[in-house]
Amino acid sequence: MQRATAMPSTTATATTSGRRDLLFSRRHRASPPSRAASAGDATRARAASSPTTRTRMMENERARLRRRHHLRRSSSRAAAVSTEGPPSSSSTSSSSTTTSSSSSAPLKYEIVKGALVEWSVESPSGPHPPTAVLVHGILGSRRNLLSFAKRLAAAFPSWQFLLVDLRCHGQTAGTRDSEGPPRGDATNDVTSAAKDVLGVLNHLKMYPHALIGHSFGGKVAMSMVHQFGKQLPRPVQVWVLDTVPGDVWCEAGDHPRDTIAHARTIPMPIASRKARSYSHWSPYGPVGAVNAALVDDLTAAGFTPEGAQWMTTNLQPVSEQSKASNGELTWTFDIEGIVEMYASYEATDLWPMLETQPRGLRVDFVRAERSAFVWTDEDIGALS
Repeated sequence: MQRATAMPSTTATATTSGRRDLLFSRRHRASPPSRAASAGDATRARAASSPTTRTRMMENERARLRRRHHLRRSSSRAAAVSTEGPPSSSSTSSSSTTTSSSSSAPLKYEIVKGALVEWSVESPSGPHPPTAVLVHGILGSRRNLLSFAKRLAAAFPSWQFLLVDLRCHGQTAGTRDSEGPPRGDATNDVTSAAKDVLGVLNHLKMYPHALIGHSFGGKVAMSMVHQFGKQLPRPVQVWVLDTVPGDVWCEAGDHPRDTIAHARTIPMPIASRKARSYSHWSPYGPVGAVNAALVDDLTAAGFTPEGAQWMTTNLQPVSEQSKASNGELTWTFDIEGIVEMYASYEATDLWPMLETQPRGLRVDFVRAERSAFVWTDEDIGALS
């Protein structure tokens, strides 16, 4: 059985949905620890914060796993498990690509494995390794968090990281039926999105050790915990990146509600031939050739160039079966479903979950330094 290596809880620089920001953590516990426990935690935290100690801990973990599983020395490269395509013939013990069918899973998913993980969905042998679930934000997809997951897998080689495309997003949006969302569930809200992710975990027969949700995905992660019930089979750590548990509103920047509303007015499909290159790195991620017409449309409507360029990553070729397939592009997401999901995100109140959270749950809130969301003094005080 593989032991769960603790995820870090210190201040860190992280990339979520392409934005690179300085993050700081705020922790919420159901009840304060004893003074003795606090002192012990502080001592361990100071020790773990030492680079030398962290390196020694990682090497000890690797050595222990090699002895137990007779693993060869391997690089710290992450291996991806994709939900589409044929099995790779170039798989190795240190970095392999395996495929799995997601036809019966509620969502499209992908698994990024640390180099020491031998367990696989197709050939499960014993308990699955420590697993963290990463949930993207509104108008995003699992690929927004792929590089972030690979960095985590390199740092924690005995862990695996499950990424999903939420309902109405990414590849999941292309599998919906005539009723709308996956499996005919007509309710596009935070609760249903969380239920979908729990359905994937049930399909894979996994129970997560950690949940990491960005923005909308943060509330999805909290709703998942709320649906777990009062008793947890094992301790679970939750990271909520740049969102508050209650009402959500913005004061500046590209407001998601405005972006969604404007996206509904853009006729689809659009021509793919009008592209130009940007050789710089935007706050939303790397920018290459983008659809010039879409960028011009969004910037003319008042959106920032970075936000407009990022929106072009949500374009995909029109299906070959469609009559309009002459090199044209359309959205990767279901815009009408997203309208409902974002309205639910703004209104969903998960403070009660934090006030009655089950034993063994730890929730850390991380606020982006350049966050467009408003964090009130009351919010920060309650989470401190």
